[in-house]
Amino acid sequence: MPIQKYGSDREPILIELMNMMVPVKEGTVELRDYVNTDKWVSSDYKLSNPGGHKKVITRTETIELFYVMKYPVTQQLYHFVMNEEEIELISNNLPITGVSWLDAIVFCNELSRMLGKTECYTIASESVNTIYNKSANGFRLLSDAEWQYACKAGTAGHRYAGIDQIAWYQGNANGSAQQVGQLLPNPWGLFDMIGNVWEWCWDLYDTQRYGNYRVFRGGSWAEIENNCGSTSRRKSMPDFKIDDLGFRIALSTRSFGPI
Repeated sequence: MPIQKYGSDREPILIELMNMMVPVKEGTVELRDYVNTDKWVSSDYKLSNPGGHKKVITRTETIELFYVMKYPVTQQLYHFVMNEEEIELISNNLPITGVSWLDAIVFCNELSRMLGKTECYTIASESVNTIYNKSANGFRLLSDAEWQYACKAGTAGHRYAGIDQIAWYQGNANGSAQQVGQLLPNPWGLFDMIGNVWEWCWDLYDTQRYGNYRVFRGGSWAEIENNCGSTSRRKSMPDFKIDDLGFRIALSTRSFGPI
């Protein structure tokens, strides 16, 4: 998905980006979490009781109409929006990695400003106090529930097809992220939802047990097969960065009108 350098003319960028946004219609999704009932024994959440007991918590959420980008955000798009490099120097479509949750929401706000949309996030010095304005029409991260719903795309299993058909993971990625869009999409036309890079979501994981940890989803090129799927879910501090973690962007339907 090459993004050209348009200078001050925003309209071609807006059109190109909108063409990459896939509609996801309303529905419901069941989320499941395996909770360690023992308390953490260190204030930075790095140590816990290895013999702790786990219980399963499930909840069902309603998903409203929204749009999601068919690919993870690429290096090309990220650097174009953030003005970190001339776009001509970015010649591939590798997913952006090494970005924190904070970097991702800053990007969303910057892209919204660039295209004349209302920023979704009011960013606070303490990330737990960052506000998502649901009435805004700008770009945003998917929620935890939206991500799983979009990934499953109406299918019932852990993956919507055989892993080598749809995902870059430890068994086929040759030790690094791969260019987006090379493997089969899910039934709703979304590429790389499973594998290639983990994707940040908006949600806090559990403030009582993990403070301001945020959710990321899907697995990555560095993970074994079992860790790559529609319900694969992890968490970390909002400033955490690593070379197999990126993000994908969404828009609420108010940006388009009815689907």
